[in-house]
Amino acid sequence: MKTIWISRIGRLILAAFIGALTTLAFAPFSYWPIAILSPFVLLLLLNNQTTKMGFWIALAWGLGQFGTGINWVHVSIDTFGGMPKIASVGLMALLVTYLALYPALFGALLNRFFAKTNALRLVIAAPILWLITDCLRGWVMTGFPWLWLGYSQIDSPLNGFAPISGVESITLALWLIAGGLAITLLNKQWQYLALPVGVFAVSIGLNQVDWVKPNPETTTSFALIQGNIDQKMKWVPSHRWPTLMKYTDMSRANWGTDIIIWPEAAIPALESDLPAFLHNLDTAAKANNSALITGVLSQDDMGLFYNNVLTLGDNGLGPYDYDTAKRYSKHHLLPFGEFVPFGDLLRPIAPFFNLPMSSFQRGEYIQPNLVAHGRHLLAALCYEIIFSDQVRDNVTDDTDFILTLSNDAWFGDSIGPLQHMEIARMRALELGKPLIRATNNGVTAVTDYKGKITKQVPQFQTEVLKAEVTSTSGNTPYTFIGCWLLYLWCGIGLAITLYQRKRHQHS
Repeated sequence: MKTIWISRIGRLILAAFIGALTTLAFAPFSYWPIAILSPFVLLLLLNNQTTKMGFWIALAWGLGQFGTGINWVHVSIDTFGGMPKIASVGLMALLVTYLALYPALFGALLNRFFAKTNALRLVIAAPILWLITDCLRGWVMTGFPWLWLGYSQIDSPLNGFAPISGVESITLALWLIAGGLAITLLNKQWQYLALPVGVFAVSIGLNQVDWVKPNPETTTSFALIQGNIDQKMKWVPSHRWPTLMKYTDMSRANWGTDIIIWPEAAIPALESDLPAFLHNLDTAAKANNSALITGVLSQDDMGLFYNNVLTLGDNGLGPYDYDTAKRYSKHHLLPFGEFVPFGDLLRPIAPFFNLPMSSFQRGEYIQPNLVAHGRHLLAALCYEIIFSDQVRDNVTDDTDFILTLSNDAWFGDSIGPLQHMEIARMRALELGKPLIRATNNGVTAVTDYKGKITKQVPQFQTEVLKAEVTSTSGNTPYTFIGCWLLYLWCGIGLAITLYQRKRHQHS
């Protein structure tokens, strides 16, 4: 009995360690082979275990992954939340535990319904169950699809699947490789080594296909203003005009650039509070044949707040007017940061649940692209860029660039902003559109249509990123079919597993 308990504890410790190690597969470390090693070892640890033990092993893995991979969230809770340390740590522990429940569900389902060590379990059921639980994590309670394994492969040979069926198809590829290696080791069925080789070969082949082509006629000059405004001082009234003048002066030095971009909520006031300032900014931009895009907060006649992206200057409209201005309003809001679930209950508990402007309204799911200097830009504000379906659904035939504004100053010098940039790069690769990313203090960068960073400025510095960016003509398969190939794969796989289970039950 003692030996059994030691074995169980050892499995849990090893699972937590391997889960924690998984963080090294993502930015800024980017040791992408670890994203193959981690599910491979998890499958070995789950083998020949009960349903209950499968739950605990995969839970330990999840605690390790999310405990190390998203610990940067605590920076915002601790620095800006106004909570006692013990309360902020407790809240962070709850978040990590909640996220770990999804891999735990995977482990329990796999061991409950596919206990036998065979190809059905390791190369069909395991990848499908992981995709299902991953998608649940990206959907339940508005979703948090951070650290999907596929993101770690943005620079690996497996990235060829992204333009076909998105980041989750890369996750599927990782689990197929891990399953092939696991069955080879556990059952000595060497023929399954062909599976990892085949997956890599297919992806490398897909990378040779030019799904889209650069269109020189769309080459556009950009100036991204990284203001590097101290988050603690941003909304202090006495700092409003120094902040506005800083952005204005940096923009004035770049008049004549096709499109000048300020980051999310760069204007530290409601749009309706600054009509004269915005009118003058619009007039100056138009006079210099420049478009200016900025993040700004607004309030409607009902007193409801919105997190917007506003276009000024060369945007095809007349002089700036609050009622007719073209804006993008953020749809996918950040829980607790931009809206508070169960707010009536939680707001009295701590200042963290009552941060300034933490009761925003959603914009529409589908919104027109922003038009600036004749170019069409698909907008995604900060957190929204992690939702691949939303970004894809807003692509039009006219879309030239993906535009994402952010303010990752909430997370200090943690790994969070670097992971955020990695995720944004995947959207460019999936859709075959260059990505323009402007932030308050980094990562401010532009990528080509394959998600490769072509220009970037250092974090935590006041900088202007100047770049000439060329868009593309054509569309990737993912733009049209989304994840339907994955749905088809899962449907066929589940049909096979049900057939095999019934066959074994009657034999």
